[in-house]
Amino acid sequence: MIKHSLISQSCAVAVAATAFLVSTANAETINVTPASIAGGVPNANDRRDHPPNLLPPGFSLRLVAQGGDALENPSGLITNFGYLNDASKQPVEATKTEPDENTYLILNKNPGGPTAGFDYGRHFLFQGHEVGSDHAYVTRINLDVADPDRRITLMTKGGTTGFNFIDGSTFNPFTGTLLFTQENGTTGGVIEVSPDFDATKGAATLLRTLYGIMGRAGFEGIHPDNNGNIYLVEDTGGTKVPTHPQDPNSPVVAKNPNSFVYRLIPYNKADLTAGGKLQALQVSINNQPVVFVPVDATHPTGDVFSANQLKLHTTGISHPVKWITVHDTATNGFASFDANAAAKAAGATPFKRPENMAFLPGSNFRTFFFDPTGDTDSQSGSVSALAARGAWGSIFRVDLQGDLDAGRISIFVLGDKVHNSFDNLTFASNNLLLAAEDRGDLLHDELNTLDSIWAYNVDHPASDGVRFVALGRDRASQADAAFAAAGTPGFQNDGDNEPTGLLFSDGKSLLGSAFPKPDGVLFFTQQHGENNVYQVTGGTGDHTCDLFF
Repeated sequence: MIKHSLISQSCAVAVAATAFLVSTANAETINVTPASIAGGVPNANDRRDHPPNLLPPGFSLRLVAQGGDALENPSGLITNFGYLNDASKQPVEATKTEPDENTYLILNKNPGGPTAGFDYGRHFLFQGHEVGSDHAYVTRINLDVADPDRRITLMTKGGTTGFNFIDGSTFNPFTGTLLFTQENGTTGGVIEVSPDFDATKGAATLLRTLYGIMGRAGFEGIHPDNNGNIYLVEDTGGTKVPTHPQDPNSPVVAKNPNSFVYRLIPYNKADLTAGGKLQALQVSINNQPVVFVPVDATHPTGDVFSANQLKLHTTGISHPVKWITVHDTATNGFASFDANAAAKAAGATPFKRPENMAFLPGSNFRTFFFDPTGDTDSQSGSVSALAARGAWGSIFRVDLQGDLDAGRISIFVLGDKVHNSFDNLTFASNNLLLAAEDRGDLLHDELNTLDSIWAYNVDHPASDGVRFVALGRDRASQADAAFAAAGTPGFQNDGDNEPTGLLFSDGKSLLGSAFPKPDGVLFFTQQHGENNVYQVTGGTGDHTCDLFF
């Protein structure tokens, strides 16, 4: 257990970003271990003013990119890394594009770019941008390039792209392509993009959708395993019900579980367009599948208050799981389909908005963690019956057995008022899981608390975890929060910053492969406001705060 009483404010340091990172190849790598994090950061930042980011002693931040950075090859309103060029069309300010999950790659050749003959280096960081109105796009930060005119490349062509709310991203080594997800309900889905750039096309050499293979859904996290299977989690909010069913005047903020965990078994792992079987996870409790329960006259609160949800979120017990096929291109064809509806029809188990997943390193891709974000509303979390059923968010562990078609699920972290609204996940060592929060403007305001990044030792599930980052708030985000609080007409951006794009990678290994990774680097994005992307460096462990775990 953590010795909270021995942690002092001196065991956290305010971190100001240093100058732009020029080459990740020559930059200081990261050492994120229980010893290096030590007592962590004792408290989250209050939601007031513009407090700095806080990290444990020995860690520092390097600024990789900012929202205002110009793109090398602007197109229409897409001219900057994290802002649309639409200030003249908006009542208040330009649209913030929300660069989301990061994917870090080291390539063995120059992938090219808009400038013919220019060497763009070998180290790259890719992002999808979570913006609507057919303006979502993909960027490539050329980490080895110092010239600001060629540092960030737009990979999607056209002033409008036809994509919306691009969120998750990953590299699939079996196809040599990047996969991006659109978190956009029944119009979401997966996009496949090459890391290479074709100057004659003015975009990536390959860009296509996989809607008839993985379906349309509000997908977010996406990861391949070592067999070429593609795992996805869906973030689609469910119908809201009252927090006290017998009181019709109670807040209607508790969300019915409505999102699924999927995997695609491709027929050709080197070519996803060959099709495959899309499957969804099904949990059984007392020998009965836990299935979607709609909110209707027969079930006025859906599955929100059910005994199954309580058992699913009870620590110390596990339940059997198996994968069930929800769509097969061999029998269902390649037409676009609603993956969420197919999962419901097949009897898969829904969760409260899973955001991301991560394979346990060294488990041979048999164990993974995923994190439903919950209700992101203290009016729900403060009700004990809802808190016990995942209202504050949760992190689940799935251990697959044998042929990977079945296994067990257990709750790893049940969120609470302090640890909640989990979003991005990444492993920084064989046993150290980092989890970022995304509380949202409402919960920030309700609890007067900004987001954190938590560190959990998966070998000690009874631990409360340690705060690795207490996220601050930049001045632009502070101003946005003020616009939102004032109900400013026409204001379209989110307020407070959130930590997203949390990624530990060596740029070469498949995420989930065993450590050590001596060249591993850690990134995260302070989304909204200035839309700053950071690399975290340091972690010597040479300080005196009490060790945790």
